[in-house]
Amino acid sequence: MADEDKKAKKAKAKDEPKAAKAGKAGAEGKKADGKKAEAKKADGKKAEGGKPEGDKGKKPAKAGTAEVSAPVEAAPSTPRLKTMFDTVVRQQLTKQFGYKNVMQVPVLDKVVINMGIGEAVADRKKVESAASDLALISGQKAVITKSRKAISTYKLREGQPIGCKVTLRKARMFEFIDRLINIALPRVRDFRGLNPRSFDGRGNYSLGLKEHIVFPEIDYDKTEAIWGMDITVCTTARTDDEARALLKAFNFPFRQ
Repeated sequence: MADEDKKAKKAKAKDEPKAAKAGKAGAEGKKADGKKAEAKKADGKKAEGGKPEGDKGKKPAKAGTAEVSAPVEAAPSTPRLKTMFDTVVRQQLTKQFGYKNVMQVPVLDKVVINMGIGEAVADRKKVESAASDLALISGQKAVITKSRKAISTYKLREGQPIGCKVTLRKARMFEFIDRLINIALPRVRDFRGLNPRSFDGRGNYSLGLKEHIVFPEIDYDKTEAIWGMDITVCTTARTDDEARALLKAFNFPFRQ
């Protein structure tokens, strides 16, 4: 009996490692089968047009629809006088003076508007009010001008605000001249035309207005006082005749 028990124990000991190896092989086989199944699922999703996991939150694009881009801002419109110069005035001056190069044709360079406020010696607020009105007229912030030296006769100290000015170029310059010719000057009382001799010999023209309320931007009921202004139109013309022809082409109402 003892010999039979020893033989049975030996047989069990030999069978245990075989069973363990078989169990490991079965587990590895199950893992391999699981990986194959996952690979098949992934292939099925790709075939159906599915997206990767990172794009789960995104909605699929509908067929036949294009992506909507952000609205594009419209380009600012070209001033009317600028278009008129490029299409009509340039050719007219070239024919009149016989320019051989397009760059010889005189053009408008800038417009300088100046307001002198003598009452500002006693009240600084008058200058600030005039500067705000000038900003409404020109569409650009005005610069307050100060005295260069002290004059005891006029009770003026050095560095005291006495006026304001603004310099206009490009689009704002053309828009201001358009409003000056077509709106402001016809509203001047007893207007009989501009002086054709107010040129400085270098192609620059100056004119004066006694009342700044001729511009429609100024509300007569809200303004504190009525001030005059000096307007200088600077051009690239070399002579007064060329500058006069340029301004006449822009319909400046010169006195005959």
